[in-house]
Amino acid sequence: MRSKAVLLIAGVLCAPAWALAASAMDKRIMELREQSRLLPDKTLTPLLALQPQVRTEPPRTQAELLAQISNVRALLDQLDTAAAIADQVVAYGKTLGDDVIVAKGLLARVAVSRARDDNKAAYRQAQEAEQLGQRSGDKPVQVAAAMGVAKSLVELGDLPAALAKLQFAVDTARQVDDDPMLLFNALRAMARLYVQIKERDKAYATLGELTALVEMQRLPIQMVLLKLSEFVVASNFGEADRALRAQLDGLALQRKLGASRMLGGTLNNLADSYLRRHDYPRAAQYASEALLATKGLNETGSDAVAHMNLGQAYLGMGRIAEGKLNIEAGLKWFEQTGGKPDLQSALLEYGQALEAAGDMAGAVSAYHRERAISNELFETRRQQAMLELQERYDADKSQQQIRLLQSENENQRWQKRVWLLLVLVFALASAVVGLLYRKIRQVNGRLASKNLELAMLSTLDPLTGLYNRRHFQDYMASLKPPADATIGALFLLDVDHFKHINDSYGHAAGDAVLKMIASQLRIVLRETDVIVRWGGEEFLAFLPALPHQRIEEVARRVLQGVAAQQVRYQEHDIAVRVSVGFAPFPLAPAGAPLSWERVVNLADMALYLAKTNGRNRAYGIRGFANLQHTSIEAVEQDLERAWRAGYVEMQVVAGEAADSSRPRQCRG
Repeated sequence: MRSKAVLLIAGVLCAPAWALAASAMDKRIMELREQSRLLPDKTLTPLLALQPQVRTEPPRTQAELLAQISNVRALLDQLDTAAAIADQVVAYGKTLGDDVIVAKGLLARVAVSRARDDNKAAYRQAQEAEQLGQRSGDKPVQVAAAMGVAKSLVELGDLPAALAKLQFAVDTARQVDDDPMLLFNALRAMARLYVQIKERDKAYATLGELTALVEMQRLPIQMVLLKLSEFVVASNFGEADRALRAQLDGLALQRKLGASRMLGGTLNNLADSYLRRHDYPRAAQYASEALLATKGLNETGSDAVAHMNLGQAYLGMGRIAEGKLNIEAGLKWFEQTGGKPDLQSALLEYGQALEAAGDMAGAVSAYHRERAISNELFETRRQQAMLELQERYDADKSQQQIRLLQSENENQRWQKRVWLLLVLVFALASAVVGLLYRKIRQVNGRLASKNLELAMLSTLDPLTGLYNRRHFQDYMASLKPPADATIGALFLLDVDHFKHINDSYGHAAGDAVLKMIASQLRIVLRETDVIVRWGGEEFLAFLPALPHQRIEEVARRVLQGVAAQQVRYQEHDIAVRVSVGFAPFPLAPAGAPLSWERVVNLADMALYLAKTNGRNRAYGIRGFANLQHTSIEAVEQDLERAWRAGYVEMQVVAGEAADSSRPRQCRG
């Protein structure tokens, strides 16, 4: 059954009626297109009202109206209807053989795919629209398609290619005189990309050109979006006061225009800005306003952020219970939507806020939740990499098998000829058989090499070259208990402020930091020690046969070895510090040895003590006492409490120039 929306579209495209002049109609559609960016709920009705009037307009005008109706429905989360309209525009364009109409429909489909978080589909559709735009020579389509491709490239991490696409979009938009928003939107996208690649001067130059356009054209939509761009540029390049002024100016304009769907985001950004200034009452005010602004709009994501901001403001004011209640409400939405990277970031901020508020137990709990998600994401990425490797391996193996079968078929044909001409060409047949035999041996040799390569890669972390968690688990499962009283030690390391490094310098810089630490661990530790990349920014080392009195010395060498190095990335020298938790192994506090998993968990709890007590230091378990008054299970549940009560003896190793500062994390 066809939906009513699709049937209505067919009527719009085909039915005759009266119409406005083409130029007036095109101008009206353009005005509503830009209005929809701020007021989609107030734009749909006037767009639909144009349908009877557009029936006698040229096909491209009809297609443009339908494409904008699709875009607005996508903004209002009416995705199925939006997709049906976009597909109808594509089909209409193909019927007419009009590349421009097909491209308009594809670009409307891009908006739907993005709303569904399907970047692969959006990229494919934008590329197809780009090809049609180039073939047709239609410059507005070329600009819109290039911007769509650029956005997908940014999400894929290919920023140089995205920059080239946006430069083309800007240059092409300069050649279009009848669409005042075309160049403006291309420049806004360019300014945001310059922020991402840390090009300060170019970002501000682009912002200056945007300001000049607004002063010349004086369009309300441009004024609002300019303030948003100014906030993004200024906040990312350290001009907090200018960013705050831009937010407040933008808020006033949005309220004046009645842009209710933008208010929640702006109010949340203002709350975050005042959190950074430690102005907790004002942060709470704007977070509360954000919750009121989005009431009834089904903006659950904005509500979640508002609850997080309100909770952090309450924690800053010492209202711990209210703060936790609001933050847990916000975290619930992240958990339900499955956005694990956002949930990880939110938990990290939660832990830091609790730490600053003095709730160390709550902070450790939040950090443990964050670490569990970090490990889960790391394992997912590792499995994906292994799956891709296996697929490449299977493809290579299939090709080898195909070539082998082809060789075997060729061999059979040759055998028939040999039997017919055995007497005359016996020597030639022998040579052919020998050649095929050698070829089969070569194929088998290559397959064996591939099998060996896959086995090697399944035990190694592809970034650092260290052993991975799977190998360590297999290693510990096969490890035999020592025959004497020999002990070793387990060390767990975590990079301090690693998210701050990624946010400030990019993920490539973070990868360089991880590789440096892996290199230093190989230098500091022995060849017989097992060094593992345990999680995203966590490393594990097992040192067998290590004298008890040398454990503290090893912890100090690790701290000093990492701190002595700086990672040079582009034009930045990045200082790196780590926190360490350690414990002897085997460990038998009550007579029976603990499993290695439980000892790693104790080392992990010691690591979080190092984190919550200043970072750039190591906390380790030396021994146990008075366990008759408690239990090892109670110790495992709260190591710090057991330490304070005298049940656990800890040793602390401070790194050189210990830094207790904690940079705030930027909200994504």
